[in-house]
Amino acid sequence: MSSKYPVVLIAGDGIGPEVSDAVVEVLKAAGAPLEWISCDAGLAALGKGKDVMPEETLDAVKKHHVALKGPCTTPVGKGFTSVNVQLRKKLNLFAAIRPVRSLDGVPTRYEDVDLVIVRENTEGLYSGVENRITSNVVTTLKIATVEGTERIAKRAFEYVQKRGRKKLTVFHKANIMKMSDGLFLDSVAKLHKDFSDVPYDTQIIDAGCMKLVQDPTKFDVLLMENFYGDVVSDLAAGLVGGLGVVPGSNIGFEDAVFEAVHGSAPDIAGKGIANPLALLMSSVMMLNHMYEKYGDKQIHAAAESIKAAYNKALSDGEKTGDLGGSLGTQEFAKAVISRLS
Repeated sequence: MSSKYPVVLIAGDGIGPEVSDAVVEVLKAAGAPLEWISCDAGLAALGKGKDVMPEETLDAVKKHHVALKGPCTTPVGKGFTSVNVQLRKKLNLFAAIRPVRSLDGVPTRYEDVDLVIVRENTEGLYSGVENRITSNVVTTLKIATVEGTERIAKRAFEYVQKRGRKKLTVFHKANIMKMSDGLFLDSVAKLHKDFSDVPYDTQIIDAGCMKLVQDPTKFDVLLMENFYGDVVSDLAAGLVGGLGVVPGSNIGFEDAVFEAVHGSAPDIAGKGIANPLALLMSSVMMLNHMYEKYGDKQIHAAAESIKAAYNKALSDGEKTGDLGGSLGTQEFAKAVISRLS
């Protein structure tokens, strides 16, 4: 019998607690040997008189090295800094990995989509370095470092190798941003010498996005800097049914946070209709990450069982409203649980 492995659970706010509860139920039913350490962030933390990103939450992730995170609200244009950005920077979660694939039972305009977005997570335009020059002028600084670009390039090449993927394509705008994006391309070229068996090419990002929409099957693993990765991962999600069917992970050298990439959807919070699938898929990524780390076969079995179960539920037409079905959050979780091997 496996011992239980501690995982920090950040339920988030809005629909976060609802989808988190549903996912925890599925993981428990699948026999995943996990011990949950509940922590707050975002509006849930503010409501308890804490900072939006409490130190005890960061300390818990640093101690246990893995977390599952529900969506947290980020104010637009004003208010506190994004919880996601703070987590990534303070825990040095420099690599965001987002698989995007077609799902049976979720019809879209595209078939056989199987992409992985590898996004640099701590630099670029999202470094948060902004200045007001005059009352009429503000600037945003785009940051690129040798350390940051080389480590994400290395992680991308390693991912292609370990997962048996076909090739790596780098999206960039080095024709305009010759220094920052030029450094990114230089780092990829330098690291490729250590991964000469991995085919790679480059695409100017605007042309690459056009080609991605024309035929996503022409691409495999996409590597890009922070801002581009944010935009392209959402674009790619649209190819397979939206953010409700796309998982996400943020990984550093020591710590990893797995999350649904969609927002907190406060307009439907408390109605029991939110789709927990993206967070459930993220939890499978988390289990696979833990299996690679610990080698516990019970973790691997739970991951495989859950993935097979939600795939079967979708193909059987058991879907939430956003995917054209009629199930609520808990009903979908029960549909998955009933199909666990």
